[in-house]
Amino acid sequence: MTTTQDSAVIPLALYIHIPWCVRKCPYCDFNSHTLRQALPEAAYIQALLADLALDLPAAAGRSLCSIFFGGGTPSLLTPAAVAELLTGIQALIPFSREIEITLEANPGTVDKARFAGFRAAGINRLSLGIQSFDDAALARLGRIHGRDEALAAITAATQAGFDNFNLDLMFGLPGQDLTAALDDLQIATALQAPHLSWYQLTLEPNTLFYRQPPVLPDDDLVWEMQQAGQALISQHGYTHYEISAYGQSGRFCQHNLNYWQFGDYLGIGAGAHGKLTQPGKPHQIQRQARHKHPQTYLNATPVERIASLVTLKKSELILEFMLNALRLLGGFSETLLQARTGLLPIDYAAPVQTAIAQGWLHQTADWMQPTAEGVRCLNDLLLLFMPEETDKT
Repeated sequence: MTTTQDSAVIPLALYIHIPWCVRKCPYCDFNSHTLRQALPEAAYIQALLADLALDLPAAAGRSLCSIFFGGGTPSLLTPAAVAELLTGIQALIPFSREIEITLEANPGTVDKARFAGFRAAGINRLSLGIQSFDDAALARLGRIHGRDEALAAITAATQAGFDNFNLDLMFGLPGQDLTAALDDLQIATALQAPHLSWYQLTLEPNTLFYRQPPVLPDDDLVWEMQQAGQALISQHGYTHYEISAYGQSGRFCQHNLNYWQFGDYLGIGAGAHGKLTQPGKPHQIQRQARHKHPQTYLNATPVERIASLVTLKKSELILEFMLNALRLLGGFSETLLQARTGLLPIDYAAPVQTAIAQGWLHQTADWMQPTAEGVRCLNDLLLLFMPEETDKT
């Protein structure tokens, strides 16, 4: 069984953050900024490529398995800019043959021609921020699109040739009842969306909703929504493979799977985060983050764009791994855990046994899997893997 890690066999992905939006949504805690003037597209692309060049030594010998344009609203970029950026990236790091390249899109910023342009530029997967098909719910969420724009965007995406796309939907919305929550899923499944992300609205710090909380459905109703919604999605042939992710016919998000399986990823753009295993160094995993404010990012040199760079301690690795892997309902192999962290069974045996005794984790031979109760009590389960002491490794 593998007990050391080799970064050459750890998949490598790339996350690109586009920090601008037409308007900041009141529930959003992502690094997004209302665009108040022309998008500095050319300057930002050059900054992204210079940013990426800084990480090339850690990427040596590997190709990119996926690229994800997140935000913010990446669909504010022109297709020409996306094409220029992808060409520049490929000149620096080779693409795998089956690379997945996803772009997040706001239905209020796209049409068939724009989607066709993105596809020609190299985008082969879309993630559409629908959130709901109910006009009243969308208005309460501060979205710039309505039901008609959402449906038109899905139609435009398919007409432009995209057969691999995700619909982002939320439940537990202000004023939402069970019927309304299930109506959103009925529409999404009727449209045969290959992939769904369906998750509960939460009030996050540093958002308008946190400071001025709307009235949300109570916990019992939210639980009823979740149970009924998951049953409905399953009835339509989707595999529930991660806490809030559902795919048809194996159409899982490869980029997110790399996160959940503790693969490596580069992060470029304002506020982007990255995780890199240092070549040939067991336990040496670095996390880095770029400066958040777009103008600070643009004005800085590539080195100055790095706001933080931290090497994880050995005692932190099991929690870091479990924070990701325990989101996978099907579980993960112990071989993967050891290969991606360099840890030995003795390093994590105690919390694993406690989790099994609590009924939160199931272990057989080389496999670990959260139980249904473990998924429901995920925060408590993760607490078992918190480091108990500080080390210097």
